[in-house]
Amino acid sequence: MTDKDLYFYEPSKGHGLKHDPFNAIIAPRPIGWISSRDTNGHVNLAPYSFFNAFAYVPPIIGFSSTNWKDTVENIQQTGEFVWNLATMDLAKHMNATAAHVAPEVDEFEIAGLTAVPGKLVNVPRVGESPVAFECKVSDIVRLKGADGKEADAWLTLGEVVAVHIDKAMIKDGVYQTAVARPIVRAGRRGDYFEIKPENMFEMVRPD
Repeated sequence: MTDKDLYFYEPSKGHGLKHDPFNAIIAPRPIGWISSRDTNGHVNLAPYSFFNAFAYVPPIIGFSSTNWKDTVENIQQTGEFVWNLATMDLAKHMNATAAHVAPEVDEFEIAGLTAVPGKLVNVPRVGESPVAFECKVSDIVRLKGADGKEADAWLTLGEVVAVHIDKAMIKDGVYQTAVARPIVRAGRRGDYFEIKPENMFEMVRPD
């Protein structure tokens, strides 16, 4: 492919398109559907599209928040949070929890979801979700640009200390990723993909 076939831009100078392509190119992205609780007992549930896993031992997951939001504040206060798997069946519920509301407003109630107490953390999980990770925070990092200037974004990392899996998702001792029909973020203001069993394929590494 030659240069004339490429659309080129420098992010610091603007992309020149109708919508920033950055988060549409880095796609699909797992959804960090994070529940937390502040020191006054108020529960928060919110989705984050910058989310992933980062280590096996110990198991570490993380999400990045643009702006210092209630979720990050709660986690800094208590050191705990829960990740809940967002699925096609729960898509509308998940989207409802993205509403900007006051810290004392319970998103579980707004979305009509069941808050089930955690076993090892004092944060509820989404009872309707087939998978949940109870986590203890390991680090909260303010992100920086290449020039060292601090960004208005915080990366929260947590160790998974407890795992809940609906047994219907396990077959012959193997977790079936696509059976839950997870949804993943695709970009723009509201694009998503649904992971389906028929779209999965396997490639074994040559080693």
